Amino acid sequence: MEFVVVIPARYASTRLPGKPLADICGKPMIQHVYEKACLSGASQVIIATDHQKVFDEVSTFTNDVVMTREDHQSGTERLAEVVALLNLDSNTIVVNVQGDEPLLAPNNVLQVAKLLNESSAPMATLSVAIEDKDDIFNPNAVKVVSDINKNALYFSRASIPFDRLAMLDEKRDLELSSFQRHVGIYAYRAGFINQYIALSVSPLELLESLEQLRVLYHGYSIKIEQAKVAPHAGVDTAEDLAKVIAFLQNKNA
Repeated sequence: MEFVVVIPARYASTRLPGKPLADICGKPMIQHVYEKACLSGASQVIIATDHQKVFDEVSTFTNDVVMTREDHQSGTERLAEVVALLNLDSNTIVVNVQGDEPLLAPNNVLQVAKLLNESSAPMATLSVAIEDKDDIFNPNAVKVVSDINKNALYFSRASIPFDRLAMLDEKRDLELSSFQRHVGIYAYRAGFINQYIALSVSPLELLESLEQLRVLYHGYSIKIEQAKVAPHAGVDTAEDLAKVIAFLQNKNA
């Protein structure tokens, strides 16, 4: 099985400007992500950026970097441009890895690529067991439910599935094993990426602000299974960045 990894690296970030270039133990964050992705067994790891500073920095450690437009409305649109620039075959498996995950688990990249490769679905993704009750009610923690055949049924910021007995009885604890949190890593068949951006925006994705709901709304399948390696949180804020730096410093001490 061969697959390609694409790492979108937008320079602009409201909460952490210039995020891809944030220094983490002597390397820019995007280099940490790239090096982790390279350990997944991918045939190629490409960084897609929209800013010359990021392009120049990335060029110091790899030639696999492409410049993309600044006006993309989503990461998937940027991915579609990369597929076109590289002229990838429609059957090529493309794994989209977020550029703000310096503690990325390479095994999860391989796992989601294998999950897609072993199915006829156009997309695959991963989930993780929820261990903190607060995450069930946290709208920033996206929940997902799936069927017996590892097909995602729905993604939501709400607490799905709805544990009726526990919700109606204050003395009854929620069964945490019933809940899965979505992990934002996707594998696509390259040909489907262009199909996706041609689909009409769905009312569900607008309500939930979840791009993947467009796929389900239009009747396509998304394969999903629990990640074999519990993923670390990505970097959205300066506080997140400090935590990652402290983690790596302690690990290397």
